Amino acid sequence: MLEIEQLYQMYKEDVFRYLVSLTHNPVLSEDLLSEIFVIAIRKLGTYRGDASIKTWLFGIARNVWLQQLRRQNKDIDSSALFEIYVTDGIEQAFIDKEIINRINELLGEKDERTKQIIYMRAKGYAFAEIGKTLGISENSARVIEFRTKRWLKEKLLEEGFG
Repeated sequence: MLEIEQLYQMYKEDVFRYLVSLTHNPVLSEDLLSEIFVIAIRKLGTYRGDASIKTWLFGIARNVWLQQLRRQNKDIDSSALFEIYVTDGIEQAFIDKEIINRINELLGEKDERTKQIIYMRAKGYAFAEIGKTLGISENSARVIEFRTKRWLKEKLLEEGFG
């Protein structure tokens, strides 16, 4: 229990500031902060150490915020979703709008199913939900999303975005 308390004390301010940058609403951010740490406590055993704890918490925060948007049935601009989806952490949170526009253009080259998978992931849908909606397996959705993200990154690097 002491470790969980330390985790909360160490990162609550950073996660809160990140949430405020996403929501532009301190009250909502405070509510989501509690939810994030409850999820983190439940998922602590799944933390693999591939990224810092802070980055892991930001990932949870991003997903919780996207779920909140879906619960409210808010329509948000796809550019805003892609900005969140493409970035891997707060370090990259200020991605250039030109890159977002280029991602939209590149996705135009992909088939409809691939685009749907990417858009649904950007909106925070789980792979299980995507698979069910599109009539494919969860693993197929994961593979298509992984390959498409890799392809997008390669294309952007080739074009000098980096």
